[in-house]
Amino acid sequence: MRHRISGRKFNRDTAQRKAMFNSLAKALLKYEQIVTTLPKAKDLRSYIERMLTLGKKGTVAGRRQLFADLRDNSLVSKVFGTLAERYAARNGGYTRVVKCGFRRGDAAPIAVIELLDRDPAAKGTPAPKNDAVAAVPADVIAQ
Repeated sequence: MRHRISGRKFNRDTAQRKAMFNSLAKALLKYEQIVTTLPKAKDLRSYIERMLTLGKKGTVAGRRQLFADLRDNSLVSKVFGTLAERYAARNGGYTRVVKCGFRRGDAAPIAVIELLDRDPAAKGTPAPKNDAVAAVPADVIAQ
């Protein structure tokens, strides 16, 4: 019986599941919007909201806990700096999950998970793959 047990296992052992959520959380904090499967997005929501709540508290212990998970000083400073200021007046609910269809290969439900009030410039532009693409302006590539 699975009474009072939350979260999915995703057919992975504990270490693989933690690594998966760490990499998804890093990508979400860096780009502020990612595309993944719907179940992963729903479980990532609680994982990332705990991190953002640690950032809002602003304690040294919270900073160390977050660094133990992310292992990236720039992301930790982003959570404790810009994101903590952005969500200072908000009591939870920092993310949005939007369903966006099904994956072509296996028909898995796909969703976009994003931070609310996100910075559109955080997504950046993709790197050009060859010289022909380099001649195209960056705003056309971003579309």
